[in-house]
Amino acid sequence: MKLYQTYLSPFPTRVRLMIYLKELEVDIVEPPGIHDNTESKGDYMEVNPIGRVPCLVLDDGRALAESEVICEYLEDVFPEIPTLPTDPWERARVRVLSRISDIYIVMAMLPLFNNVALPRRDRDQKGIEKAGREVQKALGYLEDYLVEGDTCAVGDSLTQADGALIPIIMLASLWGPNQFGFDNPLLSLPKVAAYWASVQKQPIAQRLIKETMDALTAAQSARDT
Repeated sequence: MKLYQTYLSPFPTRVRLMIYLKELEVDIVEPPGIHDNTESKGDYMEVNPIGRVPCLVLDDGRALAESEVICEYLEDVFPEIPTLPTDPWERARVRVLSRISDIYIVMAMLPLFNNVALPRRDRDQKGIEKAGREVQKALGYLEDYLVEGDTCAVGDSLTQADGALIPIIMLASLWGPNQFGFDNPLLSLPKVAAYWASVQKQPIAQRLIKETMDALTAAQSARDT
């Protein structure tokens, strides 16, 4: 199998968690033009006409887009190391935490993603401040679905929810404050802060965080040159 993805995007991260946890043999490819509107995506558009990442290409050539769908497929095909709990309520918690990440937190952070590539003098400061407040609000939704004492998002084993939450919490609590100067939103969210401190002890989480941080550092260096 082959995974087309980038380390900057939070969405492929959940697929990489599945790959690492299930110890799958998958080639990882970064297609061109994903984070640069001036660069052509070239042949990648033939692989995935949607033109976004991730996209998983199976050994028989069939291609599957959308991170959540890819994760569901990998869980169905490789169930031996599960990333969903057996209990229906806990499975639902995995899904709702992932949905909160995708629908609320990622959307709240879009103005930050759009502004970071701009020179500081051209940034929309009011929009950034508003986005910081929206990120804080969106992260707060997680408080109702995280359980005190769990070491991972749901229970004590990594699930698909962790794949969704690890990159976006890192971006919201580390990258965002460093780039734009607002306070760490986790300071007023005890369950989210406890989860974040705990999950970082997981070796796979450490790997995912390092991959994303390295990509962010490289992107910043490219902008500064």
